[in-house]
This record gives sequence, C-alpha cells and structure tokens, in this order.
Amino acid sequence: MSDNRFKIVFDGALQAGVDKTTAQFNLAALFKTDVASVERLFSGQPVALKRDLSAAEAESYLQALRKTGIEARLEDEPATVELSLADIDDLPASTPPPDTTAYQSPYTPPQARVGDDLPAFGQLKAFTTNGRIGRLRYLAWSMVLMFVTLPVAGAIFAFAMGAAAASLNTAIVIGVVLGGAALIAFVIFSVQIAVQRLHDIGWSGWLWLLTLVPFVGSLFPFVLMFCPGNSGANQYGAPPPPNSTAVKVLAVLSVVSGIIFGVVALTGGLANLERDYNKESASYSESSDATSTDETDDAAAESAPPAVDYGKDEKE
Repeated sequence: MSDNRFKIVFDGALQAGVDKTTAQFNLAALFKTDVASVERLFSGQPVALKRDLSAAEAESYLQALRKTGIEARLEDEPATVELSLADIDDLPASTPPPDTTAYQSPYTPPQARVGDDLPAFGQLKAFTTNGRIGRLRYLAWSMVLMFVTLPVAGAIFAFAMGAAAASLNTAIVIGVVLGGAALIAFVIFSVQIAVQRLHDIGWSGWLWLLTLVPFVGSLFPFVLMFCPGNSGANQYGAPPPPNSTAVKVLAVLSVVSGIIFGVVALTGGLANLERDYNKESASYSESSDATSTDETDDAAAESAPPAVDYGKDEKE
C-alpha cells in the first residue's frame, strides 16, 4: 500500500499581526515572481498551492509558506485507483486531453517551486535609500559620517581663514559655497541611512520627515537606535548581513561618544545656569542695598526738625 499523499491549500488567511501587503510581498519573493501574480491567491477561495506531496515534503513546504505570514494547511489527496495492465488493455482508446493553455484559472498558483533557495541576506549599499540596515550598522555608519564631517569642516574653515588674509569677501564666498556643499552632502547621507534603518523595522522611509516635527524630532533618532528590525524578509528586501567586528567597534564608539557629549553638555548647561543665578543674586543684592540706603536717607530727612531762621525773627 502506498504512503498517504498531501496537498497544501491556501484560502487567503493570514497570521496574526501580518498585514496583507507584507504577506503578498513575502509570497512574491518566495515564488520569485511579481506581486500581481500572487494577489489573486488572496481572493478567499481555496487554492491548492502544491499537490501530491509526501508527509515530509508537505511539512517542509508548509513551514516555508508560513514564514511569509500566510496560514496554509495540509489536506489529504484523494486515494488513487490502481489499475492493472489487463484493465488498461480492455479500456477504449482515450481521447487526448483538451488544450488548457488558452485558458488559465485566476486561482492557479504561480508556476514556481516553493523550495527554491532565497538570498539569505540583502546587499549593503550606503549611498541609496534602498535596502535595510540594523541598529548597530546604523550607529557605525553614523560614526563614520562624523569622522568624515569633522575633518572636512576643519579644512574648509582653515582654507577660508587663509583666504581671509587676502580678501574678506573671497573668504566669505568660499566658506558659504564649500560649507553649503558639505552640509548638503551630510544631510543626504544622513537621510539615506535613516531610511534604510526604517526599512529594516518595516516602516516607510517617509517617516523620516517626523524628525522635522518639534519635540518628536528629538526623540525619533532614539527610535532608530533602539527599535529592532524584522528578523526575516519584508517588503523592503532580505535582512541585512551579520555585523562585522568593525561595525560593532564603531557602534560602541558611537554610544560612548554620545554619552560623553551628553555629560559635557549637561555639565556646561548646569554651569551656565549657576553662573546666571549668581549674577542675578548679586544684582538683586546690590539693588536691595541701594534701596535700603535711599530709604534710610529719606527717613532721616523726615525725622529732622524744620530749620528756623532766627535772623528774620529778630528783624521783626
């Protein structure tokens, strides 16, 4: 007796927490086809994605499909009727099967193997908004950006100061042009790596515009640094490759530098507040002393007796 055979059936059901768009992108990536080809699988009608599978094959295909976020299920294939050669000889000649190439059911799954190998990791591209990067790589690339920006800014400043000895107007023009170009390059690269970090989380890159919103913009970089990315493929591609030692070292340097900068800024801010407080206290004390002196003089003047002109009285 032959082993039981199975088929994999999908009726459009999704796993909890998975939206339809993400599942369609993941399924298209698994089938190595376009999204339009898999959209018809989500009509709600049962569709057999794979047939005539052994138990082990069916379980393997089912696990691969579940990683895309869909809820597929196994069903038993109908038992086949075994015929002997004698029975076949007695049967009349069968007509050729009809040509079905002219019509294709809208529920026919894409013609691709479910078990095809997929790229395990995406390709890293720094100067683009495509792709994904993780938290450590985001910190490392930000640190590299700072390492490049500081020397460039220093070189521009030194060059402008050298030109100022010859002409102040020339120095201003050079500073504005070169400084503006460096600032634009800094902003563009910052946006690119932030968008890739958002893609790793599964969010749209347009959310970077939240950094322009007051108060929210000051908290958004912390979201990029601490929010974990998707472990598997999402609509923006395969997950980023594992972090190298250099990435980990640069990420640690970025965190340490941020802590040092925060401590220095906090200490300087507290020192400025203390200095302003002392100035205000001294000014208030001087004002109070001056007011007390004036009040004492006025009180003394009021308590003194009026002056008497004795010479005038004698004449009278």
